[in-house]
Amino acid sequence: MTKLFTPIEFNNVALKNRIVMSPMCMYSCMEQDGKITPFHETHYTSRAVGQVGLVMTEATAVVPEGRISHEDLGIWDDEHIDGLKKLNERIHNYGAKTGIQLAHAGRKAQLDSTIYAPSAFAFNEKSKTPTAMTAADIDQTIEAFKDGAKRAKEAGFDIIEIHGAHGYLINQFLSPLTNKRADDYGGSKENRYRFLSQVIDAVQTIWDGPLFVRISTNEYAEGGNTLDDMLYFSGQMKQQGIDLIDCSSGGVVPASIKPYPGYQVKRCETIKQEASIATAAVGLITTGIQAEEILQNDRADLVVIGRALLRNPYWPKAAADELNETLPAPKQYERGWK
Repeated sequence: MTKLFTPIEFNNVALKNRIVMSPMCMYSCMEQDGKITPFHETHYTSRAVGQVGLVMTEATAVVPEGRISHEDLGIWDDEHIDGLKKLNERIHNYGAKTGIQLAHAGRKAQLDSTIYAPSAFAFNEKSKTPTAMTAADIDQTIEAFKDGAKRAKEAGFDIIEIHGAHGYLINQFLSPLTNKRADDYGGSKENRYRFLSQVIDAVQTIWDGPLFVRISTNEYAEGGNTLDDMLYFSGQMKQQGIDLIDCSSGGVVPASIKPYPGYQVKRCETIKQEASIATAAVGLITTGIQAEEILQNDRADLVVIGRALLRNPYWPKAAADELNETLPAPKQYERGWK
């Protein structure tokens, strides 16, 4: 059997294959209440029907001011649980596992309300200047991640991913480009890691399932985190019991990026090998052969598919055909599957 379609287990949760639906913002909560809509139900469930092993929801805000936009999904209120629970039930019906990406946008929030960041620097000239977080703000935000994890557990998610990438709040604390604090949360890499460390600790007080973290492995800017810094952070996460690091890149500061097929995989491979931790590869992975190469060469443990799954909810079937692999069909689709 090809490795792409070989099951894998994380902390007693077994995925039927190594294909992950990438968390992708849909900006579809038109009531601006953070609740699941019929669109979300169709969007996510169709990928489970298409035989993705793990369906990961989009960045889901742990506080209202942590949304990227007013139309983002939320998990800051108990009223969000019911819709997420029903979504999980639908996805589970097709044999897929579910993950939720807990997030806080920090200074990249495009909201009418006050926004917060480690330091009071705007993302660019068009962005709002954030308010620098006080110690009390930090404590409240850590508690919000914990509460979000509690609600995720009640909603029936199998996996939680903490969003520490793409220039959002946790990434802002990690990066010397955005963190100019002079207290215990700024300066050295040990201090810059403190916020993420405390978020992980808080989540783990109520969550004993698989816990992933997404990071930006490359900041594409002079003075940003180096690969050595990312290896340090990865080692710390391993010590804290993180099961997998989801290796993306960019978004910390405005930068010119020239993507190409698999452009983020090399750093993913380095983190997997040098930090001895499971990783997920993401970024212009578009074919079954490409995904299989990544896995067979031990460059990652999972492949995370984004735009290709937007184009084709049945990407796993196309990948299976490409690899001469037999992929079981949902019983409703057996007549057209072969």
